[in-house]
Amino acid sequence: MNDQYPDTVTIDASEGTRAFSLDRAHVFHSWSAQGALAPWVPAGGLGTTIWDYEGKRYLDFSSQLVNTNIGHQHPAVVAAIKAQADVMTTIAPAHANIVRGEAASRILERAGGHFSKVFFTNGGADANENAIRMARLVTGRDKVLSTYRSYHGNTGAAVVATGDWRRVPNEYARGHVHFFGPFLYRSEFWATTPEQESERALHHLERVIQAEGPQSIAAILIETIPGTAGVLVPPPGYLAGVRALADAYGIVLIFDEVMCGFGRTGEWFSFVTPAATGGERVQPDLVTFAKGVNSGYVPAGGVIISDSIANAFDEEVFPGGLTYSGHPLAMAAIVGTLDAMADEGIVDNARMIGERHLGPGLRALAERHPLIGEVRGVGVFWALDLVADPVTREPVSPAIIGRLKKELMARGLLPFSADNRIHVVPPCVVTPDEVAAALAIYDEAFTAVEA
Repeated sequence: MNDQYPDTVTIDASEGTRAFSLDRAHVFHSWSAQGALAPWVPAGGLGTTIWDYEGKRYLDFSSQLVNTNIGHQHPAVVAAIKAQADVMTTIAPAHANIVRGEAASRILERAGGHFSKVFFTNGGADANENAIRMARLVTGRDKVLSTYRSYHGNTGAAVVATGDWRRVPNEYARGHVHFFGPFLYRSEFWATTPEQESERALHHLERVIQAEGPQSIAAILIETIPGTAGVLVPPPGYLAGVRALADAYGIVLIFDEVMCGFGRTGEWFSFVTPAATGGERVQPDLVTFAKGVNSGYVPAGGVIISDSIANAFDEEVFPGGLTYSGHPLAMAAIVGTLDAMADEGIVDNARMIGERHLGPGLRALAERHPLIGEVRGVGVFWALDLVADPVTREPVSPAIIGRLKKELMARGLLPFSADNRIHVVPPCVVTPDEVAAALAIYDEAFTAVEA
């Protein structure tokens, strides 16, 4: 699709100036001190490419917020949204709507197992809110356990379930307890092997459950593969062990697949990704999703609900709802996205890219650059853990990350960074040639910064 640029694209540089001026005059940005902001101004995108108002092209290896899994302006998804707009642009969630039913059926087909219903939300944060609510209602318990290295959204309970710094100024919700998940490269458990890390992390979790009182715990909420925290692929046996603990103590297990679902790991869901599960299927009770389900073309998220939890509300009222739950334009975008991903083998492409191109290429990059302490990932979901000292594993400073981002942008690559990491997260439609071009840019940028 990128071959269509620039012949079919007209760019007016003055519109870029106007866009920047309007933004700085009127838009309040998230997670930012407002005064010093100078946001980049994109003009358009197609596939894995995005361009600015000066006509400069960039490989989008951020997927924006790791959500444009199908790439920019996929024609099938755009057409699905346009077609739905001609039929019905909005409808209340209490009514039955055919495109909503079609979206739910496609999601459940891919989830498989014991799931029977989908509750649609506006995004990932309120998906986690409602999963937490369901767990509390069906168990009659209050506490929610989640990891310190996590991000679950910026609403009341979701941000307190989050483990990173964003939780601290927002701790207004009750009943949240945090624990350490596995992360061998920076182990909290003095582990030296993946097996040790898994065993000791599970022991730690069980001791937290016991100390908090199992009868008080409604849910364990974890990202199947923590994303913003560093693409932390769990060691063998860990997810199965969490499932066993949840069963032993009567706790609802929620997998947050908002970032890692719908092709990102080379599978439809991360809980069936062999790198994360060790090859065995681990069934959660609830799965939350958003982002990749329709590549963010129209805001949407939801909770995939197991039979047992769905059945609990056959006679009891579920006390929750959203005006835009299952919005027709968002549902059309889901149907368009999932059908195109299936028809075009996009999930298979993500798996192939990870195995044959990104994984080997990033590991080779690490051999050449001492700044890269560890390469982690699967599919099109990777992180480079950057260190000032490869022996002590001291993280690099924010200044180094800032310089790297500047060098990458200058060479035509749009990066994603978090803390001391560069995340390598292109759309699932990325090609081997585009990966090769990106790897060359990363190589040049690291060389420039190390010099």
